Amino acid sequence: MNRREFLRTGMLALGGCLCPQVLMGAARRYRQHERWLSFYNQHTGETLRTVYWSAGRYIPEALSDINRILRDFRTGEVKPIDPALLDLLHALRTRLETRDTLHVISGYRSPRTNAGLINRGHAASSRSLHTKGKAIDIRLPGYSLKALHKAAVSLRAGGVGYYPVPEFVHVDIGRVRYW
Repeated sequence: MNRREFLRTGMLALGGCLCPQVLMGAARRYRQHERWLSFYNQHTGETLRTVYWSAGRYIPEALSDINRILRDFRTGEVKPIDPALLDLLHALRTRLETRDTLHVISGYRSPRTNAGLINRGHAASSRSLHTKGKAIDIRLPGYSLKALHKAAVSLRAGGVGYYPVPEFVHVDIGRVRYW
């Protein structure tokens, strides 16, 4: 906790003693200034729930944790995930009004992994945004793929792909397009 957060917390506590309604309103507004995500990597079994943005800034430690869980599970290679993708995922969860954990099928993919997928006939592009940390393939248990896809399309914030047979939705922060 930095000095500013310590002082804010102290002032909220003092205000809460003097006027509990003020404390509740301030706490509600402060929470709106946090963005958090929860992931389950289906290939590694790892989970992560983290606040990645707070009080107007991204949190480096949280971004590092996210980079790790979204790494190329085939090679172990970790690369930075674009924070704009995280904001898109946060917006998607907000649109769906859920706090549920996103199940990750594929986050970052190394160029070598991506080329291997193409060679094996998988639906991967030679210019995949996965190789730049700007795309993710997800599921959201409790929501149909159609509902997840529809919500992602409604954001009009990047590419959205619907894959019913492997059962995932692709979202990226490239140009707006749908398939």
